[in-house]
Amino acid sequence: MLRIAIPNKGSLSETAVQMLAEAGYATRRDSKTLHLLDEANGVEFFYLRPRDIATYVARGALDVGLTGRDLLLDVQMPAAREIEALGFGESTFRFAAPAGSFSALADLEGRRVATSYAGLVESFLAEHGVSVDVVELNGAVESAVQLGVADAVADVVSTGTTLRQAGLEIFGPVMLESEAVLIQGPSTAAGIETLLRRLRGVLVARRYVMLDYDLPADLLPSATAVAEGMQSPTVSPLTREGWVAVRVMVPRREVNRIMDDLYALGARALLVTAIHNARL
Repeated sequence: MLRIAIPNKGSLSETAVQMLAEAGYATRRDSKTLHLLDEANGVEFFYLRPRDIATYVARGALDVGLTGRDLLLDVQMPAAREIEALGFGESTFRFAAPAGSFSALADLEGRRVATSYAGLVESFLAEHGVSVDVVELNGAVESAVQLGVADAVADVVSTGTTLRQAGLEIFGPVMLESEAVLIQGPSTAAGIETLLRRLRGVLVARRYVMLDYDLPADLLPSATAVAEGMQSPTVSPLTREGWVAVRVMVPRREVNRIMDDLYALGARALLVTAIHNARL
């Protein structure tokens, strides 16, 4: 039985559960449920604090887990490793301080840095030869400078609005580009490869659509140059002399541009269909 850790709440939880549902696994109906047995698929789900998942997986208590790359790196347990990026929960980690007070990482030497990710920050700064006094807080670190407990902060940044409202500005390099990831510990339990294939199938379905169109056969090489597909397009003859029907997978974000280009080339009856799952 494959044991899988899932975030029980927070920004990653809902999307992680939805992704597993799209991959064909059972999901909990009550947010208070902490354990779910999916006998049909040979897995057990354990709903845990996102920050604890990497620790459970690293110690072998659970086989795999869905968590953030930031949380994985913060616990600093090499026995747990990332095996697949899952394409959601993106975040960026940056340093910030009062406007004009710092311009480079070296300026932090010997200063106080507030963060909720002490392990991540200490490791990053050590790699750059900078020694600081890390002030570990459990959230809302942007207030640390104003309240006098830190000289700078290291935190998640999206638009930067929250930091600006606190009178802070971003400086220095990006510390980490994070997203939701599937992690594995020392376990080599059966079912991990099946889980990976299913999740990859969901990722393909989210990133691609199926495009069908009709085209004069002599234009097929030009059309294939516009949309070549994962391997190559599927081509079928039509009853209309000299025409073929083409089916091809294309990136979802580019589908309208591709349709415009194909229409200009001479393609007609262009239809887009969603992909619900895939195995490539």
